[in-house]
Amino acid sequence: MTKTEIRKSFAAKRNSLTQREVNTKQDLLLIRFQEMAIPSAMLVHAFVPMYERNEPDPGPLVDFMHFRNPALSVTYAKINASDCSMVHFLEDDQMDFKENSFGIPEPTGGAPVLETDIDMVFIPLLAFDHEGNRVGYGKGYYDRFLAKCRKDALKIGLSFFPPVDSIEDVDFFDKKLDFCITPECVYAF
Repeated sequence: MTKTEIRKSFAAKRNSLTQREVNTKQDLLLIRFQEMAIPSAMLVHAFVPMYERNEPDPGPLVDFMHFRNPALSVTYAKINASDCSMVHFLEDDQMDFKENSFGIPEPTGGAPVLETDIDMVFIPLLAFDHEGNRVGYGKGYYDRFLAKCRKDALKIGLSFFPPVDSIEDVDFFDKKLDFCITPECVYAF
């Protein structure tokens, strides 16, 4: 399947989930994450999910990391639509979120953070394959961001569904995941 076909198919699959199914799958994502040998991280990039699209929420995973390491810091991104880039802001007590024109919650405050300072990235996606390739929403924001991160920054996708067999139109701009957590298991690439 192509990225366009996968986007359409998996957006429909996610939208068809009931709230109870989303809650169960979300709980299982946290359990799978807790079972991982999580490397030490001091700065983690997270995202605020689009709940109306049944997007997996990295929040409980970040909370678990905070429990294990109270010194952990979290950063959230704001997009720059003119060049498809992202600017990252350190979470603080004053941070609030406001939906942008795409319906994506973005931070309204916080100190800027360099991509090279981030140790771990939770990545939104619609689908992934057995090779660690992902299908996002089609603008390439995360691929551009990940290209600026350190090579050792851990890239973790979250999916309510198992991988597709393959993504036909992967190109050299696409950045692969290191792991993808699903309700059933954790895929390592």
